[in-house]
Amino acid sequence: MIAHLKGREKALEAFGWTGREAEWIALVCLHSGVFTRDQISDWLRIDRFKALRFVQDITERRLAAEDTHEGRKVCRICARAVYRALGAEDIRHRRIASSEVLLRRLLSLDHVMGHAGKAWLPTEPEKVAAFEEIGIDRRVLPVRVYRGAGGNTRRYFPLKLPVALDAGGGVFVYADPGHETAAGLHSWGRAHRQLWAALQKRSRPVEAVAVVRTDREFERAEKVLGNWTDPARSPSRSRASATGPEIRREIERIEQGIRGRDESVIEEHGSLRGCLARLAELRAALPTAPSEAMIDGFTVWRSRRLSGDPF
Repeated sequence: MIAHLKGREKALEAFGWTGREAEWIALVCLHSGVFTRDQISDWLRIDRFKALRFVQDITERRLAAEDTHEGRKVCRICARAVYRALGAEDIRHRRIASSEVLLRRLLSLDHVMGHAGKAWLPTEPEKVAAFEEIGIDRRVLPVRVYRGAGGNTRRYFPLKLPVALDAGGGVFVYADPGHETAAGLHSWGRAHRQLWAALQKRSRPVEAVAVVRTDREFERAEKVLGNWTDPARSPSRSRASATGPEIRREIERIEQGIRGRDESVIEEHGSLRGCLARLAELRAALPTAPSEAMIDGFTVWRSRRLSGDPF
């Protein structure tokens, strides 16, 4: 039994799915909406012929559609009734998406398959509710505002990437669809920075997981996440390492000292010019400070089922 499904897979009996098949459909709908034949073969422990038969069955019943995207067969569960049965009718996984989004979803599912026992929060309402339950305001959650004729719609955790939360801390997954640079990873980190800080204030460690396919992506993610984890060092102080928040507090203290003509602050740095020089050093340290995306630990996880295949 997969705890984070909360028994929702039982609602799929009406479609003829029970046991591990029902769990599979529920996992796919809640975490990606799409899957490959290799993924279902591994999950159900069946050969490729039986996986093909399973896909043919659900496509013939118009519960799913299978298309070829850049050389890969991808099955998309598209029937609204299936999502409605799972209590996730509003989720957008059943819609057609770009190749980049499809690969991101497949990588997300691949990681969840290997870590199904974690306390995943599959849907947007579940994510928001879980953080609010421990006292974290939704204003610090990653959000995107969509503007339409009927008004603005706020979508929290807009990339729909896996998030797990329990008393031991939070796990946040980033799936790299093969970007040329680390810009997407940095953007994801900035979007979560305030949330991560709020979790740490509540003694909940933050782990970031990058899911990748290639050696290049692996090395790049390892470098970026390693920088987020290691403390930034002040360029003029070898005696102490300082985190991003500590650097910002020091900047604020010196600025207040200058504005208030605090002699103790000015004497600490020799002169007003010394204070300004120290501010310049601290500000130069900020771009690499973990305050940009502070985490307690990280993992770079390479997908075996998706690596090396065309997409």
